[in-house]
Amino acid sequence: MPVTFPLARRGLLFVLSSPSGAGKSTIARKLLAADDGLEMSVSATTRPIRPGEVDGVDYHFVDLERFREMVSNGDFLEWAHVFDHRYGTPHKPVDDILSDGRDVLFDIDWQGAQQLYQQAGGDVVRVFVLPPSMDELHRRLIVRATDAPEVIDARMARAASEIGHWDGYDYVLVNDDVERCFIEVKTILAAERLKRSRQTTLIGFIRSMTRPS
Repeated sequence: MPVTFPLARRGLLFVLSSPSGAGKSTIARKLLAADDGLEMSVSATTRPIRPGEVDGVDYHFVDLERFREMVSNGDFLEWAHVFDHRYGTPHKPVDDILSDGRDVLFDIDWQGAQQLYQQAGGDVVRVFVLPPSMDELHRRLIVRATDAPEVIDARMARAASEIGHWDGYDYVLVNDDVERCFIEVKTILAAERLKRSRQTTLIGFIRSMTRPS
């Protein structure tokens, strides 16, 4: 029986990484607002909840003992220790999103991207967003006014290290214009969804077209 369109495909694990202040969170929000087939992965973290954040929406806020227990139980797809706190991606919500026929968006660092790739391989698409320059990155961190000067200094030092891992990504973009960078990310997502290797019913569809009547 011929397959009806659209052809079925495996879900994507779509990773956005960047140094803090380079714009990945803004691009992620725009992507989620523009795409009903994409859902954000909500990480667990040991850091304190900030004003305006909602548990279960922004993060799953857990204490250190619970986080360690989750690591021991193998509950995470990936996890990392960042700025004195731990962050990790729980398995089950990601599996549920994929089972529902949607793709999953990750806002994680290079360590998480590497671990995720080791777990899921070809279904992971990794995009790294660069700032136009380190001076511009520093300016953005100051302008957003959410961190003390010593925290900004720590973020800048970490940014240099993070940028050094650019070659672990499939795509590297420069965010000198957030709207243009968003369009580039959206284009990458659309193209990756259409890759032949991800079309799980394509062979059957082709055979149905070429089968003698």
